[in-house]
Amino acid sequence: MARIVLDDGKVNAMSFEMLTEIARRLDEAAPHGGPVVLRGRPGIFSAGFNLKTFTRGPEASLAMVRAGADVILRILRHPRPVVTVCTGHAYPMGAFLMLAADVRFGLAGPWKIGMNEVAIGLTVPHFALALARHRLTPPGVARVSTAAMFDPVGALHHGYLDQICEAAEIEAAVDAELRRLKALDWTAYEATKARLNDRVADEIAAAARDYSPSMVA
Repeated sequence: MARIVLDDGKVNAMSFEMLTEIARRLDEAAPHGGPVVLRGRPGIFSAGFNLKTFTRGPEASLAMVRAGADVILRILRHPRPVVTVCTGHAYPMGAFLMLAADVRFGLAGPWKIGMNEVAIGLTVPHFALALARHRLTPPGVARVSTAAMFDPVGALHHGYLDQICEAAEIEAAVDAELRRLKALDWTAYEATKARLNDRVADEIAAAARDYSPSMVA
């Protein structure tokens, strides 16, 4: 089992460098044969894409968005279950990581979770829309265009989370789920995950490949 902790000491804004490191860690975890746990720091899962990068021009923006899509593809195609533990606020790109994961835990608290790009003047990336249609409820998908953010209960209702736990209970709940996942037949798991995710993964890969700098400027 591998554990990946997102902790930049701040708000876990996902730069090209952070996304590349997450991708590397996911690749390293693949041969170890157990589930992968991806979690944030106390109070924050991720503030989403690093907005400063969008001020550095279209080429830097494009590289970051493509790196985000690449991480999503690695999760969707990972040979073992990826479990996210949302420890606080989750803005895009943090919400995207959760939507790609096999199992999503959320810590109860005054957090905001969702896709707020439109509220800050950004168009939601094609790969994120594909992911939203794949994993969110129909009402959850409809709320993307209005930049709706949800508390954990709302996030559970709309499809961002599978389970909400109190702070005193979350570690035991995650450990219990990991034990259950470890008992799966990996051959059957990989084949079934591919059947579930191949179509959306192909759509995301095509969207990332066809992006141009003008689309994220």
